[in-house]
Amino acid sequence: MGGIFGAVSRADITVDLFFGTDYHTHLGARRGGMAVYAGDTGFQRAIHNIENAPFRTKFEHDLNEMHGNMGIGCISDTDPQPELVRSHLGSYALTTVGRINNAEELVNDIISHGGHFGEQSGGVINQTELVAALIDQCDTIPDGIRYAQQKIKGSMTLLLMTKEGLYAARDYMGRTPIILGHKEGAYCAAFESFSYMNLGYSYVRDLAPGEVVFMTPDSCERVMEPNHQMKICAFLWIYYGYTTSCYEGVNVEVMRNNCGALLAKRDQGIDVDYVAGIPESGNGHAIGYANESGIRFARPFIKYTPTWVRSFTPAKQSVRDLTAHMKLIPVEQLIRGKKLLFLDDSVVRGTQMRNTVEFLYNNGAKEVHIRSASPPSMFGCKFLNFSPGKSDMDLIARQVVRSFDGDDRYLHDYCTDNTERYQAMVDEIAHRLNFTSLKYHLLADVQKAVGLDPDMLCTYCFTGEE
Repeated sequence: MGGIFGAVSRADITVDLFFGTDYHTHLGARRGGMAVYAGDTGFQRAIHNIENAPFRTKFEHDLNEMHGNMGIGCISDTDPQPELVRSHLGSYALTTVGRINNAEELVNDIISHGGHFGEQSGGVINQTELVAALIDQCDTIPDGIRYAQQKIKGSMTLLLMTKEGLYAARDYMGRTPIILGHKEGAYCAAFESFSYMNLGYSYVRDLAPGEVVFMTPDSCERVMEPNHQMKICAFLWIYYGYTTSCYEGVNVEVMRNNCGALLAKRDQGIDVDYVAGIPESGNGHAIGYANESGIRFARPFIKYTPTWVRSFTPAKQSVRDLTAHMKLIPVEQLIRGKKLLFLDDSVVRGTQMRNTVEFLYNNGAKEVHIRSASPPSMFGCKFLNFSPGKSDMDLIARQVVRSFDGDDRYLHDYCTDNTERYQAMVDEIAHRLNFTSLKYHLLADVQKAVGLDPDMLCTYCFTGEE
């Protein structure tokens, strides 16, 4: 995944850029980057690995050394960025969030017309460099951004900084957000809406899908009309969005509370001592469940974070499993002999959940019931660099389906929550992961919890429908 922040001001913007970018570090675990522009020094850039140290620590020196009245920053799980580009369109800096599924086709087409790329290890081309090459096919930057949006299969949201101002462009289908903020003499654009609140900016609006704006310290003007169709990722609210953020006017924590309440309404008669959340994203769902059901909310284990880098997911599964285990500290008095119901945002691969349940039983839990705030993950995401998207067969639901039938001939039945096959799949997942019971959220209730028109939400990972 990844997050981006950019701002342009009459005054030096480096402090705003530093903290605004840092507020996106829950969206990535590998690299951070900042680029600024000032008339006297030109473009300056810093990129650091943040796998083993917080963004603030790695960029503290750069905060003191860099200056400018425009800047863009990113947190990335993929390529080093921002990219600095010099072309017939002039000099600019570019940072992106998204996924390009047809990268090889686009690269070959550009090379066949005399273009070239800097190749990384393993023959990989920097995605942001590829976007720049697409933009440079056109005569103006706005036309180039629209060209890139239309050529890319997947998704692409970006910030592009020239010597004159800052372009912000939301993915053509709006799968990821860009939100505008304003304070006197300054504008900003961010993935996460909360990232500018403590910096004195006020909310202006969400960019529409495909919309491109150009910002200066005194203005923010639309330069490309929006697409009138939206498919924003439902997982923004369920999982990877930060609790204080709002997308399309819907707050993440409020949605999660709604989600848990709707789960509780379908879960009558459950006999447990406590309702709890798998930290952190599961807590909002659990609070909603507890408030609706009247069952006490408790925290039988606490996530220990003071010495851990706030991150999305480490690159290796083994490290993800170890990290998840090391962060959880049990409260034995709330576990031993207790019947517990836990809410989590999802049950995707099941590896960490299996380890968590074993951890609870080892600390004396009598029963462990699991409720997933999302439907079964049946398809790897092909629109964002989101961790479940690597292979469909990494998903425990698909593994169970394949073990039942040997192939996917009845896959539609397993994606439909009122069929016998669906219930058999859920029961088998609960058995494999050693849950006392398991229930998944209904897709219709997820859509209801968000509150937007269902046609505006991308739920491909649950249904396989684009």
